[in-house]
Amino acid sequence: MLKGIDPILTPELLMRLCAMGHGEWVAVVDANFTADFLSQGKPVVRLPGLSLERVSRAVLSVFPLADDVQQPAAYMHACNHPMDHRTSAQQAIVDLVSEHGLAQARVEPVERFAFYDKIKGASLIVQSGEATAYGNAMFCKGVILN
Repeated sequence: MLKGIDPILTPELLMRLCAMGHGEWVAVVDANFTADFLSQGKPVVRLPGLSLERVSRAVLSVFPLADDVQQPAAYMHACNHPMDHRTSAQQAIVDLVSEHGLAQARVEPVERFAFYDKIKGASLIVQSGEATAYGNAMFCKGVILN
């Protein structure tokens, strides 16, 4: 155990988040996501039984969001809904990144199949136990300045 570290952050997850560089993306996906197929051999860390919001909160507790990327946070847009529609899990992500000082306009809703393409560029996939549809998000790593 470490002081001040969210207890759901496993040693493997901490190692992989730490190894990521500025501009790399981490995806936090739902329980139904085809993580192994879309990872294309990249690491997949599983945190079953935990919501998208809970896993994302833990990740963002140690993961700075990029300042130099127009939209350093994204979520999979629910098909057949207007672009401003958000599920409760997606709204929780928007609220969470707002707590980290990110304006809502900097959180990108990404169409489902475009999200599948975007996730191919992620360095790490964290699979949560989120059970609602479209419970998938991505975050771009920033720089920690002293």
